[in-house]
Amino acid sequence: MRRASREFFTARTVGEALAGFRPARRTPVETVGLADALHRVPAADVRAPAAMPGFARSTVDGYAVRAADTYGASEGLPSYVELAGAVRMGTAPTVAVSHGECVAVPTGAVLPDGADAVVMVEHTAETMPGTIEVTRPVAPGAGLVRADEDAAAGDVLVAAGRPLRAAQLGFLAAAGVTSVAVRARPRVAIVSTGDEVVPPGTATLAPGQVRDATASALAGLVRDAGGEPVAAAIVPDDRGALESALRAALADADLVVVSAGSSVGARDETAGAVAALGEIWCHGLAVKPGKPTLLADCAGVPLVGLPGNPLSALVVFGLVGVPLVWRLAGCEHPPPEPTVRARLGRDLASATGRLDVVQVAVRYGVPVPTAEPLFGPSALLSVLARADGYVIVPEPATGLDAGTELTVTLHR
Repeated sequence: MRRASREFFTARTVGEALAGFRPARRTPVETVGLADALHRVPAADVRAPAAMPGFARSTVDGYAVRAADTYGASEGLPSYVELAGAVRMGTAPTVAVSHGECVAVPTGAVLPDGADAVVMVEHTAETMPGTIEVTRPVAPGAGLVRADEDAAAGDVLVAAGRPLRAAQLGFLAAAGVTSVAVRARPRVAIVSTGDEVVPPGTATLAPGQVRDATASALAGLVRDAGGEPVAAAIVPDDRGALESALRAALADADLVVVSAGSSVGARDETAGAVAALGEIWCHGLAVKPGKPTLLADCAGVPLVGLPGNPLSALVVFGLVGVPLVWRLAGCEHPPPEPTVRARLGRDLASATGRLDVVQVAVRYGVPVPTAEPLFGPSALLSVLARADGYVIVPEPATGLDAGTELTVTLHR
């Protein structure tokens, strides 16, 4: 037990963990259709196979013209052009625009040859059959998009290493790209430990037993980060059993998470079991809640040992584990969580040199919302379940005063 306590002298800050614990492992590449590509991480830049949209087209309903024929036009002194024909949607123009002429075009239609602008129909009138009155001048390029304005052939449509958003899927579809090479979803094995821990479906608890709530919550965080949670059996507080379970999990996972496995209690065997399988990078983070966190590399597979208390475990996994899941899928910079600016509802005390993560309820009001801190033992999931988000008291601070305007990171 004394050896486990000494490991806390290797405690790192959360910033050091994010910057320094960077396993090289990446998931393999697979090809998926656009229907399955949302939030997946491209393994390579996806480039435009051809110019987009591929032809100059109108962005308004109106008349394709030569811009020079409209110069000086006004309500009091309009310009007049002859109607040479019309363009139908989805077909190539059968007429061109010459000096002093125009062609009727709907939004999205192909721009006819000779035209370099489109006058909105609102700025025109047909004064007599075949003659169009223009009451506002247009510059070359007005009312249209060029053939390569969305993208030139070979341009990067979406960059590697960034999760695909819905709009990007539409962009790829417009380019005719129907499948993408992406990183496979990281397989995250969640190993729960403890003689007192029983499956959530246990109808009646014996004295001292607790249902495994943390594993279900961790699985949700893994899915949110684009990973695939893999539940392992609950392991008793036995060094041999834990080492065997971890060895099996490491053989089939990209990341192993040990839930309730790195407290400093007398029966904690996690550090010893992990040390037998790999190299411990740190055992202790300067964060509250969540100090007894273990990070290790086991033959190229990262392992995170979380504190036993559910609130602590979930807070730490959100700070350190979620970025790891994204990194394994090739995303170096995880998409940011939603935030809101708010004023602190009461004073917050803190110890310098430690990152404090405080759960808050957000009360929306004018001019800015109020963040009301929620307190309770880290063994209580109710604190996290009631919270709308959290605020961070940085390491150098000794606390924050009520009324301080700060950023609340919202829970999804």
